[in-house]
Amino acid sequence: MPRWMRDRHLAEDVEADLSRADPLWPGQLATLVALAIYFALPTQLTIGPQWPIPVTELLVLLALFVGTRRGVSGSRRRAAAIALVCVAVASNLVALALLSHYLVAGGNTSGSQLIGGGALIWTTNWLLFAVLYWELDRGGPLRPPGDHRPVAPDLLFPPMSDPDFAPRGWMPHFLDYLYVSLTNQTAFSPTDTMPMTPRAKIAMGLQGAAGLVTVGLILARAVNLLG
Repeated sequence: MPRWMRDRHLAEDVEADLSRADPLWPGQLATLVALAIYFALPTQLTIGPQWPIPVTELLVLLALFVGTRRGVSGSRRRAAAIALVCVAVASNLVALALLSHYLVAGGNTSGSQLIGGGALIWTTNWLLFAVLYWELDRGGPLRPPGDHRPVAPDLLFPPMSDPDFAPRGWMPHFLDYLYVSLTNQTAFSPTDTMPMTPRAKIAMGLQGAAGLVTVGLILARAVNLLG
């Protein structure tokens, strides 16, 4: 397992409850929607045909779903899921780079096409980074059976800062990570949830920069063309 993906374990005597017990279907559904959006991207924004990357990742996603049903170990499932999301993120960032280059090079296209392409890239990034945070934080949505070692959180949620105001037994779920991804991408920086580990900081920084480029360069140019 790559070093950046390894969890940091806390001391055994730490009393904080940092457990996770999420169903897998929200993350699988978000990944599936993001892959479906890839098919809607203009051909100018993909390297080669559109279908190989999303179809390959769809097969991997299906294999993960079947493997989970058949009892594949949580660590193997998680490693494959993170790899799948990283490939999808890289493909989407390549599409953003190609669209940015297309605009800077003076390509002729309508403002509505630019807004559509930018919106697809923005939405895909939002969903994929939400899944990435969900898989990375606290050892992933499902901890391996028998592994009770406390894992250092990658993200510091507000209820963790002031547990007196948090419901008893509070733990983040997929909707929380979807919200974190949304606020980070719209504000171009963390808002109420702070990154605690280098990998979380890198991911949030990359997402914020991509969101800034999408909104600032692409959508602003498209609105200017429409005006």
